[in-house]
Order: sequence, then C-alpha cells, then structure tokens
Amino acid sequence: MPASRSRYLCAMAAALVLTITAPASAAVAATDAEDVGAAALREVMFVGNNWEGTADVIKSTGDFAKIGRINVVPDKAARLAAINADPIKWIYFMAIRNGVGEGHDQLVDDMYSTPDGKSMVVSRPSFADVVSINLATGAINWRFPVSGYRSDHMAVSPDGTRVAVSASISNTVHVLDINTGAQVGSFKTGDKPHENIFTKDGKYIWNMSIGDVNTDQDAPWQDFTKGDRKITVVDAATFQQVKVIDMRARLDAIGLTDYSDAVRPAAFSPDETKLYFQVSFFNGFFEYDIATDRITRTKTLPKNPATSDDRTTFVNDSRHHGISMKPDGTKLCVAGTMDDYATVVDRATLQEGPLVTASKPYWATVSGDGKSCVISESGSDQITAIDFATGQKTVSVAVGDHPQRVRLAHVEANWTSPTAN
Repeated sequence: MPASRSRYLCAMAAALVLTITAPASAAVAATDAEDVGAAALREVMFVGNNWEGTADVIKSTGDFAKIGRINVVPDKAARLAAINADPIKWIYFMAIRNGVGEGHDQLVDDMYSTPDGKSMVVSRPSFADVVSINLATGAINWRFPVSGYRSDHMAVSPDGTRVAVSASISNTVHVLDINTGAQVGSFKTGDKPHENIFTKDGKYIWNMSIGDVNTDQDAPWQDFTKGDRKITVVDAATFQQVKVIDMRARLDAIGLTDYSDAVRPAAFSPDETKLYFQVSFFNGFFEYDIATDRITRTKTLPKNPATSDDRTTFVNDSRHHGISMKPDGTKLCVAGTMDDYATVVDRATLQEGPLVTASKPYWATVSGDGKSCVISESGSDQITAIDFATGQKTVSVAVGDHPQRVRLAHVEANWTSPTAN
C-alpha cells in the first residue's frame, strides 16, 4: 500500500474515533487447584503469537518446552469477509495494520484459560473481539464484539469467573462472564485503555489508559496531543469509579515535567501498597505509594548505545514494555523493549542485575514455580527464561511470529493440540 494512502487511512480512522463510541474489555485465568480439580489439570503457559494468529502452549517451569499450539483465528475467513463488507470496519482494520500493527494484522493480544482448563479466552485486536476457544476441538464457544474497533489487554478475576478487556477505541472496559461471554458490566476510562489489573481480593479493577501511541507527535512539548491518560480504579461489583489517578501531577511534583504520564505495564507489590509501572518513552520505571498518593522512587535503567534516542523510532512509544514481580516481592523483572535486553532488579536497592540480551522483549511474567522471569522476544520469535536468583538466562524456546503476551494457564492433564491445528 502506498505510504500516502496509509497515512490517509490512519487520519480517517483517527477522525472517526471522535464521532464513534463503544464498550470495552476482559480476560480469564485459572483458579486454585482445589477449585478446579488438581488431579485433572496441568499448569502451562500460553504465548500469544500476535502476527501469526496462534498461541503456543509451553511448560510453566523447567525447560519451558512447547507442548502444543492453538489456532486462535479459526474463523478468519468469516471475520475478514465481514470487515471487507463494511467500509468503516475496513478503514479501522487497515489503520490498525498500518499503525500499531507495524504492517501486520494483530490477531492475538491477550489470553487466559477458563477455570476448568477446557477453553482459552482470547482478545483479537484486528477483529475487535474476544472469543472463547475449545481447547479439545479448536472450535469457538462464544464471541463477544467489543465496542469500537479494537480489543486490547485483558485481566482475569482472582476466582477465574470474569475477564476484563480493554476496547481501546471506545475508551471502555468490558467485563465478561468467562464461561458464557455475557457482559456483566462495563466502565469508561481515559483515552486508549490498555493494561487491566484485578486486586487480589477481587474488589477492584485498575485500568491504565495510554493515549495515542502511534503518532509522531512524540517530543515532550507535544505530549498534550496524546490525549487523556490516567489510571481508572473501579469497584469490580458495581463498576462504579472509585478514584482516578493522573500521573502528570505526580511526575511534575518531583520535577519530571518532560516525562510521559502514559502508564504502561504495571505490577503491584505482594501487599498491594506499592505500584511499579513503566511509562511511554522512558528506559526505566517508577514506584508509586498508594496510601500517600505519590511517586516515591524512580529507576533509570541503562540505554543501549545502539538504540536511537529518536522517540519516533520507538514502537508504539514503548521504549520499555513489560514488568513483573517475584511472588515474594524481592525482585522485579523488566523488559527493556527498544534497548534489546531484560534485567532483574532488586526491589530494596533498585540495583539491576546483568543485562540479558533479548530481541525486542515485549512482556515479562513469572514462571509457575516463581523462580524465573519469562519474557517474550518479539524480534526473534522466542521466549526466554531468566533466573530470579542469578539474573542470568537459563533457556530460550522458539515460538510463533511476534510473541507478545505470556500468561500462566491450566489445561486438562491429558491435553493435546486439536488435530485441526
């Protein structure tokens, strides 16, 4: 497609966002072993291969070997036919491909398992939906079209019964029943909702909106063009807003007026008194004290000398994208996306460990036994495990095209990939 037409389509899509509104998002996960039958389930990890439309299923510990693969777009022909038949949907579809998709369709963003381990729930950005896929047959159980024209990050409730999914164009989060796909509630957010996190007690949902990340207005003085970025906290039972946190004022208070306030991936401390979060363009992260409502520490991580400081070259504004915490709260693991490394950081001292070379790492999560950080290397189509104790790489495993989200999940103990895949 000529560059001029691509820019025209993106401009049209941006203009349409101002006049078209819609709902939001969700996700799923596994519950306690006793709730789902420990003997019948096997803990695994799902790896979403965004550009390929597949999810690899790997071991959750040890060698992280691949044990199967799921086709998450078994209805691809039908979805494309529906998009091609609707001029507005087609404009948005192409805008996603040529914008945040870097020339590719975004076919899987996030995924979780249902509590019984029988299904996978997947958000599919380019198809603007969430689907449940039967892990035995590969067939779709249900489909939920989100409001607007793009679905994004999800989160699952602690009891595994509900999934929250961001509808990034309609500034909405949809909360769905994980088994039926029925919407149980929704709430409005800032511009372009992204990350969702349920608190451990299941009482609240935290949503982080990141604004427009695929424009070239990236200089600090142009930050206002990115939109309304904020953290929205809602009651998970009533979906009523509890509080809104705008990091702009908190950053300004410590003299960081040139830093973006677009909160990207984030992780709570085990007692949920602190939030550790990344922001657009920044090689590092912040510690936010929830009780005092202030940023208490800033951690700047090393820059890769080979990485340009030109902000317009950062993929979707995310210089660093991916942060997770060791279950005991002593270590953080950070994906230095554009700087091509990942590192383990001591939480007490904020001293980073070895910089583990990685190709555009896009996410960081924790292994099933809590001993390793697992990152997705979107630039080399593999996942890599890093030992929390030593900060050193232990193993890499090849997966599909452009892995992004990695999530702990459960499947039935005797599960094998559907023959259709």
